[in-house]
Amino acid sequence: MSASRTADALALDPRALRADFPLLSPERPGGRVVYLDSAASAQRPRAVLDAMDEYYTTTHANVHRGVYAIAEEATRRYEQARVTIGRFVGAPRPATEIVFTKNVTEAINLVAYTWARKELAKGDAIVLSEVEHHANIVPWLMLAEERGIELRYIPLGADYHLDLSDLDKLVEGARLVSVTSASNVLGTVVDLAPIVAAARRAGALVLADGAQLVPHRPVDVSLLGVDFFGFTGHKMLGPTGIGVLWAREELLEAMPPFLGGGEMIRDVRLDGFTPNELPWKFEAGTPPIAEAIGLEAAVHYLEGVGLDAVHEHEARLTAYAIDRLRSTYGDEITIFGPEPDPVRRAGVISFAFGGVHPHDVAQVLDTKGICVRAGHHCAKPLMRRLGVGATTRASLYLYNDEEDVDELVRGLGEVHKLFG
Repeated sequence: MSASRTADALALDPRALRADFPLLSPERPGGRVVYLDSAASAQRPRAVLDAMDEYYTTTHANVHRGVYAIAEEATRRYEQARVTIGRFVGAPRPATEIVFTKNVTEAINLVAYTWARKELAKGDAIVLSEVEHHANIVPWLMLAEERGIELRYIPLGADYHLDLSDLDKLVEGARLVSVTSASNVLGTVVDLAPIVAAARRAGALVLADGAQLVPHRPVDVSLLGVDFFGFTGHKMLGPTGIGVLWAREELLEAMPPFLGGGEMIRDVRLDGFTPNELPWKFEAGTPPIAEAIGLEAAVHYLEGVGLDAVHEHEARLTAYAIDRLRSTYGDEITIFGPEPDPVRRAGVISFAFGGVHPHDVAQVLDTKGICVRAGHHCAKPLMRRLGVGATTRASLYLYNDEEDVDELVRGLGEVHKLFG
């Protein structure tokens, strides 16, 4: 990150920050990219790329095994990354409660294959919501088919927030409530507090998918009151191939291992094995060492900018974008999601543009160097609930500004000319 950036300044400068991101440089071959797809995967600052490159060129060795100097240094840096990332989300015991996974999908599957398959039986119930990503639906559908688990769904309200009016009834007798903290389609930021409170009254545990929350505003898992919390590196300026599961230590202690092999064992005999201590019990094989170091660098970058500043900037920019789209195109555009709100609305804007297929919209925008996502966004049940097959989605992050939004608005004018 540029040395001039400090956490003291709440108003960040997206144009200055873009200088830290090689792919967003206006000098790149082909010209500047207007990147509006951070909900799928954010760009990486030079600090992240440099941290991973420095590890590979100076320190690369396998962790937890070698006794030579660079192997011990690799182990130290890998475990230091774990603690840094854990502290970033308020983990009470980051050294033992943070488990590295491939992504948030694997983090949720880890809970489904370990805690759930140990604790749940036919007739038990799990509560989800209608806005979930497939990563927080399919593992539970698989469990339901295998074990006869009942799945219940918190409905989506007319205001694009979850309808919690029947929440106590939905969680009655449930063992787990598993919900997103922010929708990757609607931008809805879920108020977890009443969900956690209802789950506690019912004796249920709570899992929250934090993939769309952690990159954009401060998160403290202790304050959220959840039992499991997953997020992923590549949506928060970090590398692909690494995600994080945080869970309460006592739950992790009681859960069986997820994958079997090297590193996750303390002893192996021909007739059995003894699992390793936390968190390594859940990290079979060679872990994502460089990726953990890269994610730690991303955490340092976000801390340097300031998550409060990121949140405030995105709230302002989201309101600006929705106003510009509506004032320019009126009834021609339908935006799926709550009204702008600094607390309960994130910078994800899914929309339908006239009768133009979202793939056509995205392809025309691409000719102008504007990157948006088109499709069902791994949320087909939600698409059916909205009555559409797909949407175009523009998602905002710390390196976007009003100029990017204006480019999107102008680009949609080209779509209108071609298809209108």
